[in-house]
Amino acid sequence: MWKLAEKFGLKYSDLPTMLWNVSIFLRVLWVNIDKRDKKRISIFFYILTVVAALCYSHVYIISMVWFVLVRYPQTGDVIAAVIVFSLGIASVIGISKLIYVLFHMDSIRDLVEGYLMCDSQVTPGSRFHINLTKYLRKVKKRALIFWIVIMGNGVAYVTKPMLLPGKHFAEDLYVIYGLEPMHDSPNYEIGMTLMTVGVLFTCYLPANITAFFITISGYNEAQMLALSEELLQIWNDAETFYRETQNQIYNPQDIVPNVKAKFINQFVKDRLKDIVKRHAVNINLLRKLDIIYRGAVAIEFLILIVALIAELLAGLEKTYLELPFSLIQVAMDCVIGQRLLDANEAFESAVYGCNWENFDKSNMRTVLVILQNSQKPFTLSAGGVAILNFTCLMSVLKSIYSAYTTLRTVMH
Repeated sequence: MWKLAEKFGLKYSDLPTMLWNVSIFLRVLWVNIDKRDKKRISIFFYILTVVAALCYSHVYIISMVWFVLVRYPQTGDVIAAVIVFSLGIASVIGISKLIYVLFHMDSIRDLVEGYLMCDSQVTPGSRFHINLTKYLRKVKKRALIFWIVIMGNGVAYVTKPMLLPGKHFAEDLYVIYGLEPMHDSPNYEIGMTLMTVGVLFTCYLPANITAFFITISGYNEAQMLALSEELLQIWNDAETFYRETQNQIYNPQDIVPNVKAKFINQFVKDRLKDIVKRHAVNINLLRKLDIIYRGAVAIEFLILIVALIAELLAGLEKTYLELPFSLIQVAMDCVIGQRLLDANEAFESAVYGCNWENFDKSNMRTVLVILQNSQKPFTLSAGGVAILNFTCLMSVLKSIYSAYTTLRTVMH
């Protein structure tokens, strides 16, 4: 059991293990991302997901709509209505992601197969493999931190009322439809159970689906950084290989003009072919990933922007546990995109720094092709419109704050 648990740690940072880590949690949601895995999903997971989804729907969809459209006009408590609305809207992102993933399941399985096939071409123990694993460890750490923050936020949200004296809910202003008065038994116990299950379900969905997104996009990032290392060392590798094998190439007494240059350039040519192939495969995989996920990211951004505006309008003193849940999801999508841009820039710089001026004309032309390919967009987008990067994050935050200040003025 401990050996199995260890595979979720940073010690095991190869792509197959990382995808296995994610798939274990996604199977609970009826999602099987690996078409090679023919094992049927347990009926227990189907029942668990249905029960959790029903609890979530009653608390954060049905009750939210009832509270905003029916109860708020009766009470006139605008702050309570905004808080309930923000909770309901922020929670929708998980369900929307799950529906999107289930709808595109075949495409996602094909994509995962493509990534695993790409990874199978890496020679175990090679410098490229060592560097790839090093960078994948950083990717796995990023996914683990995101998962812990999201799930930790949910746990903190549902345990907060348990630490307070008296009967409290995660949000005391929230009223669940059909459970009034909320603080009387057994309504209190039922309400606490429904809220706890609903909150954990709300957090579980984006925590694991986004962790999958981080993993596969991070593999492109790790591949580009490892390829950059190969480019920077290509000339030194060629010279080292020549020195180690020159006595096997020809008899030192023979006179062979330019044998060193020919041998080294042949070595460089073979290595450049491999780099060109790997680079092209990564571009193709990332393009497929963007096509599949751009719609999900666009929907997520729209929902989270509305949720963040509502949380700010409700007051940070009342929504300080909700805000990190929404904000970190917007930020992580932009971090993923920025890391890919940074990796591509590192690759482009490595093309300039690979000692190409020492190559023959044929290899120089190959380097020029690699340079031209490296200058093509290596990005992810939200709906094919906004490129995911830190600039996008700042624009989103600026838009949220502008909308908040405008609506705050209207409310006053």
